[in-house]
Formats: sequence, structure tokens, C-alpha cells
Amino acid sequence: MSWTILLTFSASWLYRLDAHFLGIASQVSLSTQQLMRNYHQMLDYVLFPWVQNLQMTDFPSSFTGVQHFADVKQLVLLNYLVLLLTTPLSVYFLRRLRQQNLLWQLQGPAALMAGVPIIILFALLINFQDFFTVFHQLLFRNQDWLFDPALDPIINALPATFFLHCFLLAIGWFEIGAVTGWLIGRHALNSLA
Repeated sequence: MSWTILLTFSASWLYRLDAHFLGIASQVSLSTQQLMRNYHQMLDYVLFPWVQNLQMTDFPSSFTGVQHFADVKQLVLLNYLVLLLTTPLSVYFLRRLRQQNLLWQLQGPAALMAGVPIIILFALLINFQDFFTVFHQLLFRNQDWLFDPALDPIINALPATFFLHCFLLAIGWFEIGAVTGWLIGRHALNSLA
């Protein structure tokens, strides 16, 4: 899950595609190059612990807007911590399973893991706006994520469709991981036969 979050946050190529196909740059009266520079400034702030101030060239931010991005940054930093702790443990666990010829045991958990995102996918395809609202209410202790476009014009450059695409990408990454685990388990089981 931690790798899924990191890979999704880091996928600036997805925003570039959406900027083109959704016409985001023209909606905010910027060139694609200007829009991408601002997006990377925002992303650098959120992803890199050493970037301490959110400063976007063409988008001013209100106090609550800056606070929301700071909250997102804290969640990203927490995700880094989880990733740093669980990745070595996962590698160790997988090596032990391989040494003991038990990789076949990955099949059941991997199949279960592959099913969870399918349920989430249905929820977000049925009503993405409600899903997005509940998601924010669960993750954030305040209402700072409710941006006023007059005070935080960056929200005009981050349409709901882009966030839908981010969730779909995350589900895709997670499914790839789960299916890979299942295939490794399946291959190991076939090797025992």
C-alpha cells in the first residue's frame, strides 16, 4: 500500500496527460509549461521533507490552503515511515518463504488483497464526489480541504476528474502488486507438483 501511495503521488505524467486531455491549462489561463511548473512546485513541497514552504509561481494560497497542503505533507511523511519500516520486513518475509518453499502461501492473501480495490472501484465509480468527500473526512481533522477558488485558485487546476484518475491509478498499482503476489504463489505451487 505504501508503494502504491508513493507511486501515485509521484506520477506527474498523469497530471500532464490530464492537463492536455482536460484542457486544464486553458481553464486557468496558463501555458502547459507554466501549469506543470506550478504543479511540480506543489508536488515538491508535498513529497520532499526538505522543502519547507509551499510557493507556487502562479497560484497564491490562503492560510487554510497552505494548512491543507501541510496536512497532506504530514500524511506523505507518515507513508514514507511506513514504507521504510515495512519494505525490509516484507523482503525478509518473502526470502524466508522462498527458502522454506512456502511461496505458494501467497496465493490466498494476494487473491484477497486483489478483491478489496474492486470494492473501492465500484464505490468511486458509483458516486465519486461522495467517495471523495468521505475520503477527506476520514483523513483530515478539519475542513481545510474545502478550497475557495477565489482564495486558493490552485483548486481550478486540480479538477475532480484528475483525482478520480489518481484513485484509478492507485487501484491499478495495487492490483499489479496483488496479482504479482498471486502469480508468484501460483508458480511456486506448480513447482511443488
